[in-house]
Amino acid sequence: MSALCMLRRLQVLRHTTRLPSPQSVRGVATVLPKKEGDISDAFASLSGLQFQPLETRFADLKAQLIHGKHEKVYASWERLLASLREEVPLIAEAGPRIIPEIDFKDIDNPSEHFNHEYRKRGVAIIRGAIPEDEALQLKEGLRTYIRQNPQTKAFPPENPQVFELYWSPSQVRARSHPNLLKTQQFLMSYWHSKDPHALVSADHPTVYADRVRMRSPGDNKFALGPHIDGGGPERWEPEGYGRGKVYEKIWQGEWEQYDPWESSCRLPVISDMYNGNGSCSMFRMAQGWLSMSETGPFEGTLLVNPLLSRATAYFLLRPFFSPVKAAADPSADVFSSDFLASNNWRLDHQPNSWLHGASPGLGQELRGFLHPHLELHRTMTHVPTVRPGDYVAWHCDTIHAVDSIHAGKSDSSVLYIPSCPLTELNAQGLADLRDNFLKGRLSKSLIRG
Repeated sequence: MSALCMLRRLQVLRHTTRLPSPQSVRGVATVLPKKEGDISDAFASLSGLQFQPLETRFADLKAQLIHGKHEKVYASWERLLASLREEVPLIAEAGPRIIPEIDFKDIDNPSEHFNHEYRKRGVAIIRGAIPEDEALQLKEGLRTYIRQNPQTKAFPPENPQVFELYWSPSQVRARSHPNLLKTQQFLMSYWHSKDPHALVSADHPTVYADRVRMRSPGDNKFALGPHIDGGGPERWEPEGYGRGKVYEKIWQGEWEQYDPWESSCRLPVISDMYNGNGSCSMFRMAQGWLSMSETGPFEGTLLVNPLLSRATAYFLLRPFFSPVKAAADPSADVFSSDFLASNNWRLDHQPNSWLHGASPGLGQELRGFLHPHLELHRTMTHVPTVRPGDYVAWHCDTIHAVDSIHAGKSDSSVLYIPSCPLTELNAQGLADLRDNFLKGRLSKSLIRG
């Protein structure tokens, strides 16, 4: 469908703020407002919660997902583990060099190498997305705004690193910068729709108001480990990602056929069924941030897992499998080759209610002891050194984290600015965003924590 036709279809949303209600899926008629908080409210690990089995209904849900496909799923698991054994050493050896880069001036004509690597790895750096001096001006403007508004909430409150700011002048200018809009269009162009009539346009980036990170040297509180945004249990739920059959190929034992870049299947998805602070309702094709400082590995920066489709297949299938022989130390992050061997893992014919690292209303988290074959201690990869004006983007299913400690000597500052296409749901989110902005409130479409 052409963008013009789509825009005409979406004009009916111009005066509405009503969002599709995830609660209605679960039998609740009203949309409850999310509580205000900080980023720690979005993740179990930052909230001091423990990972544990979920409601017993999830055992039945797991059984239904692979009903009649046990042999195919087990065979696909073995192929997946074999593929990981090949990929993990490559990533560990390459380190930050494995992340593709492109200069902003070249995005109209990207190389085939960049195209291939971005699609495979799910992460990229766009160098010089905006001029360095403009990025530094944005940071200075933020510092002034924060000084003038000392009541701004932040995490941790005693030594702020991540600020609950969404509409400061610097953020508004950055989101509307023509170079950033062009960068978002470029990144979203890697998506495609198998449905030519799907109401999705990557040519029209939509605003998503996200927060600010200004991390100081020595900080070890904003130690957000490997995680994925966009919901937790929803990825297994039939009324979550199952509405669009996003991961159907994985449940069918054909993970190699799963296409992480197909957009039409994600349009019906409800990613915030539990109205929690760790999820949002808008569809972000890519998450990303604009750097406002020169920051290198171990200096309070981002780590990503450049396995994309393999990592997605693994963390989704992991809850269906158990080791035959348990590890000597089940809480470890590093395991022996014997423990990781495919013949030491069996498909659970009586599923339990574990969804490893998933908690209702919170973000999906990953840990070595929960997801051993990903070898996160080897595959979580620092992004290369960035300078003010560089833009880092990662696919919405990419596992990512931040340095557990900022060991650098200067601030690590970024503006979080994702790439969101124009869809019906995102248009409704924009209407809600606008109306709540005018009322001085936060939108229920966004991650609140």
